[in-house]
Amino acid sequence: MAADLYCPACDAEYEGRSSEPWRCGCGHALEFTERPYPEGAPLPLSKLDTTRGLWTFFEFLPIEQHVTFFEGFTPLVEADGWNADFKLEYVFPTGSFKDRGATTTLSRAVELGVEKVIEDSSGNAGASIATYAARAGLPADVYVPADVKQSKLMAIQRVDARPVRVEGSREDVTTACIDAVEGHEDHGDSRQDGAEGDGTEAPDSDGHPDAPYQHGTGWYASHAWNPAFYAGTMTFAFEVAAQRGWTVPDAIVSPIGHGTLFLGAYRGFELLYEAGITDRLPRMLGVQSVGYDPIVHVVGGERVVDGGEERADIADGIQISEPARGSQIVDAIEATDGTAIAVGEGPVENALDRLHRDGFYVEPTTAVAPAGLAHLRELGHLDRDEDVVVPLTGSGLKTM
Repeated sequence: MAADLYCPACDAEYEGRSSEPWRCGCGHALEFTERPYPEGAPLPLSKLDTTRGLWTFFEFLPIEQHVTFFEGFTPLVEADGWNADFKLEYVFPTGSFKDRGATTTLSRAVELGVEKVIEDSSGNAGASIATYAARAGLPADVYVPADVKQSKLMAIQRVDARPVRVEGSREDVTTACIDAVEGHEDHGDSRQDGAEGDGTEAPDSDGHPDAPYQHGTGWYASHAWNPAFYAGTMTFAFEVAAQRGWTVPDAIVSPIGHGTLFLGAYRGFELLYEAGITDRLPRMLGVQSVGYDPIVHVVGGERVVDGGEERADIADGIQISEPARGSQIVDAIEATDGTAIAVGEGPVENALDRLHRDGFYVEPTTAVAPAGLAHLRELGHLDRDEDVVVPLTGSGLKTM
């Protein structure tokens, strides 16, 4: 039976079913009521059966494995000259860490008996959800910016998903997608048919008549809103700890757009700590792109820019002005004595060139965290000898 959901803001509860809402009627993101973790000491990495990939950690997940390529256990390698370990998240089946969340999200969809999924994305999440939907045998509509990179668009199309290109900002793409999910008018310029549904809202059992339930158009497999996605990105933390002999680093430096990896990693380390497997949490240090840095503004972080630069567009994967779970990202930073900074185009370009010369063929968005790493040290947020892990999030093959 599929796990139920609840709202941490108002305590409303929702039964796990294909018509479950994508957020609470009060507007808050939903979470799983279950928070499982195993009892006893974990096995050392040498004795773990990792053939199931990230599903090796099924005991931590409120979802059963249904849709997988046995992805996960990405390499954790020492990065000479960076004073950090890089976790190579770009070696997943679709070339980005988003596969962590796609395998759990589509497994949840199968559990619920979903007939179609809908997602909005700047590219990587869309390609991942589309690929795993194909693995599950489910149709998928993926809403993307009109100027999405051709390589990412082709990754969606080639698995027989339907891309829906939307003019405007990244937020406009999300708005168009939500309109379709809720049965309102479709704004996509490549749609051939209208959205189904009558646009009405189904009441829930706790008196939330405005809870946005799914209609006939599909189940919102949102990497930003759907708690199943974060169940998958939690496994980043489990892998890091297992690869380090069940210890945690001093800090994690991660890019933040919607913060799906950042927040998932925090939740994973928090769960390990609650289970008594590790004895502390790493400091969570986020890096955003200048002009798309709302978390930096909230936590009072610094901006590293060249001259009067107001917006850096090189990192298209994190051009998010309103993260769906922004308050939770801030809470994770504050709970671990972390921070967030923003970097401009120059530092990102320099870091990208250096990564390529070092043999890490990644896309520009990936270079944001390594670019921030040096400046976090310069700004005094990290000592040079601190033990740091940095995820390299997306493959450079997608920029071709």
